[in-house]
Amino acid sequence: MDSVLRQSKAVCPFMKKATASSLRAMTTAARPAASPCGGAISKLQVLAHRCPVMGKAMAVQSARTGGRTSAAPASFVHKAKLHTGRPREAQAVEGVFTGQKAGLPPHPPVKPTIATPANPSPAAYTVSGNFGTKFNYEKFYENELEKKHKDKSYRYFNNINRLAKDFPRAHMATKEEKVAVWCANDYLGMGRNKRVLEAMHTTLDEYGAGAGGTRNISGHNKHAVELENSLAKLHATDAALVFSSCYVANDATLATLGSKLPDCVILSDSLNHASMIQGIRHSGAKKIIFKHNDVEDLEKKLAALPLHVPKIIAFESVYSMCGSIGPIEKFCDLAEKYGAITFNDEVHAVGMYGPHGAGVAEHLDWEAHQRGETKGTIADRIDIYSGTLGKAYGCVGGYIAGSAKLVDTIRSLAPGFIFTTTLPPAVMAGARAAIEYQMSYDGDRRLQQLHTRAVKEALADRDIPVIPNPSHIIPILVGNAELAKKASDKLLNDHQIYVQSINYPTVPVGQERLRITPTPGHTKQFRDHLVAALDSIWTELGIKRTSDWAAEGGFIGVGEAEAEPVAPLWTDEQLGIADAVAELRAQASDKKKGVINQLLESVAIEQEREALNAAQEVADAAKAAAASA
Repeated sequence: MDSVLRQSKAVCPFMKKATASSLRAMTTAARPAASPCGGAISKLQVLAHRCPVMGKAMAVQSARTGGRTSAAPASFVHKAKLHTGRPREAQAVEGVFTGQKAGLPPHPPVKPTIATPANPSPAAYTVSGNFGTKFNYEKFYENELEKKHKDKSYRYFNNINRLAKDFPRAHMATKEEKVAVWCANDYLGMGRNKRVLEAMHTTLDEYGAGAGGTRNISGHNKHAVELENSLAKLHATDAALVFSSCYVANDATLATLGSKLPDCVILSDSLNHASMIQGIRHSGAKKIIFKHNDVEDLEKKLAALPLHVPKIIAFESVYSMCGSIGPIEKFCDLAEKYGAITFNDEVHAVGMYGPHGAGVAEHLDWEAHQRGETKGTIADRIDIYSGTLGKAYGCVGGYIAGSAKLVDTIRSLAPGFIFTTTLPPAVMAGARAAIEYQMSYDGDRRLQQLHTRAVKEALADRDIPVIPNPSHIIPILVGNAELAKKASDKLLNDHQIYVQSINYPTVPVGQERLRITPTPGHTKQFRDHLVAALDSIWTELGIKRTSDWAAEGGFIGVGEAEAEPVAPLWTDEQLGIADAVAELRAQASDKKKGVINQLLESVAIEQEREALNAAQEVADAAKAAAASA
């Protein structure tokens, strides 16, 4: 190929001036033209047809092979149609540049596969039929599933039907089988919030079930516009864009940016969610993985890249399986220093942190955001937010937020947005109601944090191993896939408590766990029941306790002697309990009941009052707005 290019440059004025990058650009830059599939031809093809030498050569080659060029008249397509040429063997064709016979391109070398019991060779899947030996697809599926069963990572789905009027309870296959749900991502119970349900019912009655199409064709409506305005307001950004899920939002955004930014490099935290990993893979961009939350490792990798090269630092604010929190401010510092942009996934943080529920980035500058001063804050330095409507907001859907040009670029280029049906109007109305509610009222997330603290303290008292973290996630380390599944089954069957076991590939092998997420509805009776059940199961199954992990030197933060205590991200002052805690301790309160439990009793009463007052204020405002309209 190099010799051909050298010959071409020697005789062709156009090739002499062209560079490799300009030629590559012309092969992808397209303009409309007649084509059998309604597609386009590249600019390079257009110029080639105009060339007195190349034009003739291409015409001769097309006639010789019985094919046609992309620029052939549309009438030819109608006459010949597709796939109407007579069958004939593939033949070598004459090279355009050299005049020599050019054989068909060889197949790329195939890496030999070594057959093992876990990965049989293709021959193991063959089956004889009427037309000879074929691949046995059902046998392949069976083998893949058998591998999951053998390593105890096969996933079983439990039939869990959450009850809006009996939260956090649910029933299983029959309504008589009641269970307490301790692992839902509806962190604040907004899936049964009266304001949310009223908004959905009203919208459903007026606008029907579905949106009727994509945003480009019939599916763009006031509900989408209003929801995106609320999301932009939440994150103090220019704009926002709603997707069918945050998996799609992450995949579409990273894939689009990574493929469009020239020579883009994406630096990804090692514990990033599968949706981000998939988006990076789909982008085709160079990927560099840095150690989880390791600022020093990230800087080394950034420093090795040219400053002018586009770079994206992709990370999460709260990591859902371990509860760790990303060093967002330091990531922003590195992005500014090395010419990168930041992609902050706040999926498990929106609604849960910050004075308005905008997430961890907002929480880190609490006082400024409480005053409404966003300029220059950590949140203001984030380039791209992604979030979900399906967790703390209790609905479904995902979104991104950022500058107007960024959002418009994704809107215009991302297939995951362009070719997807819009969320139902009732869902978007409900999500907007949840966001507006949580922006004006923080009682739910404060109570959730208190319940999280109470559960973590109670589990620590029973020597049950919780992976330390500053967030609302409670990961209980088991360390064995089979034991984790047995513990989950026993909780469900013997104690009517639903906690899903978490195994590979969600977490690494050997780090299997139970993941607990308290909500405002998990009051003392639920908490006492859970802790007692876990304690008995740990004893019955012989699962390692914190002291056992400590005797082995500790593991991923559990039982590590030199590990510093992890303080919650929410401080006592932010929760509004600093004075109450000090007073209860000074009064030598009931140690058996505990300070947190006593505090929760008083907070629950006050929270109920605040919720009623907040709901009334919002209702009054809605009535006033309706009257003025």
